[in-house]
Amino acid sequence: MSFGDPNNPYGAPPQQPPAAPGYGYPQQPGVPPQGYGYPQQAAYPGYPGANAMPQSMPGLLVTARVFLYLISAVQIIAGLIWLYVAAFVNDVSNTADDLGSSSDDNPFDSIGDGGHMAAGLIVFIALIALGLAALSITLGVKFGRGAQGVRITTVVYGALGGVVGLLMLFVGMDSGLASAVIFPLIWVVFAAVITAAPVVPSGTAWFNRPRY
Repeated sequence: MSFGDPNNPYGAPPQQPPAAPGYGYPQQPGVPPQGYGYPQQAAYPGYPGANAMPQSMPGLLVTARVFLYLISAVQIIAGLIWLYVAAFVNDVSNTADDLGSSSDDNPFDSIGDGGHMAAGLIVFIALIALGLAALSITLGVKFGRGAQGVRITTVVYGALGGVVGLLMLFVGMDSGLASAVIFPLIWVVFAAVITAAPVVPSGTAWFNRPRY
């Protein structure tokens, strides 16, 4: 009998194929298994459509925050100017009332009444400007920890400001004065940045980040 005969009971046993690595055994020595429960790489908690959460405020949002503070300063100055104009108009109206009361035909009564109405309207405009300034400051401050409410409010606020800026820009272009175009153009640029900053992916990720 030959050792090469497979039916020979005294021959060498047939060689078996190498066993395939079982579950839980790495393919190469020294390489940890990449199975379930082992992350491919360390990362911060993710959000839909991105790999990691931003750990600092994106640059575009920082720019939008600075623009909000600048706009609030302009609104405060405008509100104070309107209050001063309202006080001046009210003084003129009071003077007209005094002159009208000292005469028989009262020619200054209509001037005094109209002046008081104009002063009230100007005060209303001044309060709106100061209220918008408070909103601009609040949104800028809330960028640090604000959530979706701050994000949506900022987008709407910036869009409305852009519409107002475009209207002022068209009026300035019709006037033909270069000085009447520069300020509305700057206002439109500021509004565009404020509107876009919370909408771009980096801004969306910042407002969607987890808070502990």
